[in-house]
Amino acid sequence: MTRRLLLQTATAATVLAQPARLKLGIILSISPDPDADIRRVHDLGFPTCQVMPRDTSAASAANLRRTLDKYGIEATSAVATGPPPETYDFYHGPATIGLVPRQYRQARMARIQEVSTFAKAAGIPAVQTHCGFIPEDPNDPLYGETIEAIRTVAQYCGSNGQDFRCETGQETPITLLRALRDVNLKNVGVNFDVGNLILYGKGDPAMAVDILGPFVQGVHAKDGLYPTDPKQLGKEVPIGKGEVKFATIIGKLKAYGYRNPLTIEREIQGDQQTADILEAKAYLENLL
Repeated sequence: MTRRLLLQTATAATVLAQPARLKLGIILSISPDPDADIRRVHDLGFPTCQVMPRDTSAASAANLRRTLDKYGIEATSAVATGPPPETYDFYHGPATIGLVPRQYRQARMARIQEVSTFAKAAGIPAVQTHCGFIPEDPNDPLYGETIEAIRTVAQYCGSNGQDFRCETGQETPITLLRALRDVNLKNVGVNFDVGNLILYGKGDPAMAVDILGPFVQGVHAKDGLYPTDPKQLGKEVPIGKGEVKFATIIGKLKAYGYRNPLTIEREIQGDQQTADILEAKAYLENLL
């Protein structure tokens, strides 16, 4: 009996010592009446999601909270986008995306704060956005202005008990690391979009984990091909069909202590999006 008890105790200790399996989720736009949106997350078999609110009113936040509880879904982050224009290419993107362009900066900061207030009311612990084409030259005046803008919105999120996540894509990993250190706030981290680094031609996401790993708070599981047209981003493709080394990336993230979900993003609509999401789910579950 004593030997059996010792074996059972040792087995239990081994199980408890192993890191929990990473959860999966999807990103989705939600309406003020989000029942169909969150039911889809549930019906596809995902326990988590990231949400892009179309309406940031208190009533919309309350509806979302009730619906998340109804279906047992965890919303891990609220995504702040807009207001327009936002053009995702190499020519117009630097002048229209995120907090870098002066003419749109105040409106974008206000939007992030709106989403933060919404997220607090809905019980969502993080807010994220594309900060834009952060200059690689730290002596560029736009660099310092962007750092101050990120610091301001991150402090607002912090006052709401939230993390603020800069999504990868428009800048090189080392530029983003410099920005994170210069912002110098504990609640600022990265939503690591592995596909974006390839689509923008900014680097190998597997290598980028070694630069940004300690700051990664969320992950977009997305795949793509490197750009070949100097005006257009690379092509997004279904997970497993592109250049992202998911097995390597997942292993490295776990080594850095990452335990949050992998959120699948497929930037098409309709039945094919659903089919690709389910294939991605099976692909990632096999790796996990």
